[in-house]
Parts: sequence; structure tokens; C-alpha cells
Amino acid sequence: MSAGDERTTWPETSPGYGDPPAPQQRVVPADGPIYRPSERPAPPYAPPGPRGPAEPPPAAYGTLWAPPPPEFAPPPSEFAPPAPRAPMDAAPSRPVPTHPAPRLEPVVPFEPGVPFGPGVVGPPPVDTRKGEKRGWAFGLSLGLIVLLAGVAAWQAVRIDQLGDRLTASERVRDEQQTRTAGQLEELDGRATELEQRAGAAFDPEAISTAALPSVLRVDAGNVSGTAFAVGKPAGGGKTNLITNFHVVEDVYDGGGRQVFLERSGKRYAAQIIAVNRDRDVAHLRSNTKLNGLVTAKGDVKSGQQIVVVGAPLGLSDSVTTGVVSAVRELPDSNGPLIQFDAPINPGNSGGPVINSAKQVVGIATAKAENAEGIGLAVPIKVACDNFKIC
Repeated sequence: MSAGDERTTWPETSPGYGDPPAPQQRVVPADGPIYRPSERPAPPYAPPGPRGPAEPPPAAYGTLWAPPPPEFAPPPSEFAPPAPRAPMDAAPSRPVPTHPAPRLEPVVPFEPGVPFGPGVVGPPPVDTRKGEKRGWAFGLSLGLIVLLAGVAAWQAVRIDQLGDRLTASERVRDEQQTRTAGQLEELDGRATELEQRAGAAFDPEAISTAALPSVLRVDAGNVSGTAFAVGKPAGGGKTNLITNFHVVEDVYDGGGRQVFLERSGKRYAAQIIAVNRDRDVAHLRSNTKLNGLVTAKGDVKSGQQIVVVGAPLGLSDSVTTGVVSAVRELPDSNGPLIQFDAPINPGNSGGPVINSAKQVVGIATAKAENAEGIGLAVPIKVACDNFKIC
């Protein structure tokens, strides 16, 4: 800043700033040559006298020279340029160098009211880098957008590929599950077949072991017979039992309704609930909890192997085996009867006839007199249909 001027100067924008300085050339004066100090003999020492007129500045500086004021000018008689000694002492003439014209800077227009002139510097140059910065920012943003779009497209492709793989995996899993289900069904079929074969295999020991805990001896006055538990337990923990009507007939006709059950030295009371005289069946109920035997749902067929459990002549837990000889009706039977060849005796009446599947198919009822191997049983379906307890 210049003194007394509050405006800021900008040397970089001043005209002629940065140009190399012009070389200074001395102009040969017109009144004589210039001698080199080394060629001039040293003058005798004399005290300094008054100074002569000042040498004008070179013309290269472009300024006019004016003589000093009269009060500083020495008398003209006291100073004169020395005369040339000889031609050899004359200084060779030199061409006066010419300087190039000063470079002109374009005039920068200023706003109205802004001072301009010597010593006044123009406004700072406009910063054109803002546009460049904006260009760089726009390019960078565009590049980021393109990059993000590429990443999003790549992720979409990857997600599509993963979806295809997942679909394929689910398809393979479904196929495996289908195969597994088929194999399980096949195994179930084989197991059922094996069970049927095992059931077809006649095992009197296994049948007797399963049936004996549910078979008891019946004591009905002067008559002894057999009864067996069947179906699910009745209400209150009671047990439903089946026997022949002719086993409890004397007690029932005498107005009594109570009989006794015996097994393993224990004695249990039972009540006569219902009877069917024509089909020779009776329904008993005991407060003792016993496991009921399973009844067969299908029809019995000739040739099937059977086990008969009872208490012949009062001998509890007696087991005999045989086959179904036929299913036939006899005179005064009031329905079909099962004929079998397993030995039975008085006391077997009311006992179960069990097939190889451990299912009750009939109720032992009678045997033929004066013959062997002819036993008769009432089909279990008759008792189940009459008493609804199976």
C-alpha cells in the first residue's frame, strides 16, 4: 500500500510488470570522446574544487534532463573537458543500442466510479478455477453414479443366480422327500406284511400268556364256569365280562344278580347286568379292574387255528388248541355256531376262543355227547351286538 492511499496495489497486474530491465547505455557526448581512466595519467594531487555540472542521465530511461538551478551551477571557466592527446587516444565510436518498445498490456475495463491512473492498481483477476473445480466435482459425481449402478446391477445378477440355486436346491429337497416318503411307505408295507405273517404264525404260548390274566372262574351257586374281561374298562374303574347264560341261569332265575369270580386264590364279586337266553350269553360287571381282551371284527373261517382258555371241572387257567372245523347252524341253536376240535369239558362254558392274532372269535358253549373233537361256540359278535361293550 502506498502512503496516503487506502487502496490495495496489485503489482502483478500493473503494466510492464515482469519485463526484464533494459540495459543501461551511456550516450557518447557530442563534445568529445570518453577516456578510460586506466589510460589517463594520474593528475597531480590538488584539493577538490567546486563540482561541475551534473552529467545528464542516459536517454534510455526516457526522462528529460534539466540543468540544475543557477545557484548550483559552477562557473563555466572552472571546468572544461580535456583536449584529446592524440588520435590514438580517441575512443572508438560505438553504435548506440536501441531498445525494444515496451510491451503494452490490454486495458482492463473497470466499473464506473472506480479510480484509475498512475499508482492505482486494477481489481484482482477473476479466478477461473471455480469452473474447473465444478467440472471435477461433476465428473466425480458421475463416476460414482456409474460405479453404484454397476454394483447394483452386479448384485441383482448375483441375487438372481442365488434364487436359481435356491430353487434348484428346493427341487432336489422335494425330490428327496418324495423318495424318502415312498421308501417309508414301502417299509410300512413290509412291516405290515411281516406283522401279518407273524400273526399268521400260530403261537399258543404267546396267546395263552396274553389271555390268561383276563380269564376267571365263575362260581354261580352250584354251577361253575368261565368268564373273561372284554373291551375297555367301564366307568368308575369297573370291568365288563362275558359268560354263558346257562352258567348264571340258576342265580338269575332265582332272583339273584350276584356271582363270584376267582383267580389266583382271590375272590371278586360281580353283578349280572344283562342276559340273552336265546343266544346263551350274559353280561357281568365287577368292581375289580382287569385288562379286556380284543375281539375279532371279521368272520371266522374254517381251518383257522384257535386256543380255548377256561376252567374245566374247576381247573383254572386250562388251555387247549385246535382248529375251526366249520361255522354252522344246529337245531334249536337260534343262529350260527362255530364248530372246533379243541377238547373242552364242563367248566369251559363261557371261556374265550382265541385266534392266532390274539383276538376273541367265540364263546365256548357246549360239546357233543358221545363224541370227541366236536366243540361249539357262540360267535363273539352276538355278545358285542347285544351288550355294546366290545
